Amino acid sequence: QVQLVESGGGLVQPGGSLRLSCAASGSFFSISAMGWYRQAPGNQRELVATISGGLRVNYADSVKGRFTISRDNAKNTVYLQMNNLKPEDTAVYYCNLVRVGLDLWGQGTQVTVSS
Repeated sequence: QVQLVESGGGLVQPGGSLRLSCAASGSFFSISAMGWYRQAPGNQRELVATISGGLRVNYADSVKGRFTISRDNAKNTVYLQMNNLKPEDTAVYYCNLVRVGLDLWGQGTQVTVSS
């Protein structure tokens, strides 16, 4: 059974940085597409960044140049490095794993950007 566990959220001042991690249990991580999504209160869940098994990346326009998604297949982990954080980045961030026959979400980690 595959499970996703996120960590690394917290409170940070505007302009600060955080790194989120998402560790996956189970097999076939390296061929899975991974992504980070976020949901702010009153808003729909939105894509932040994705990375394919072939390391192709995609970013939301709002985070381009500030966030970087990466993966370490040896550790079954995907990361989201977030720099120059803004108050509008405040949300619950969710990790997502997709491969044939599976679409899995983590429990979410809160990121709050406030002075």
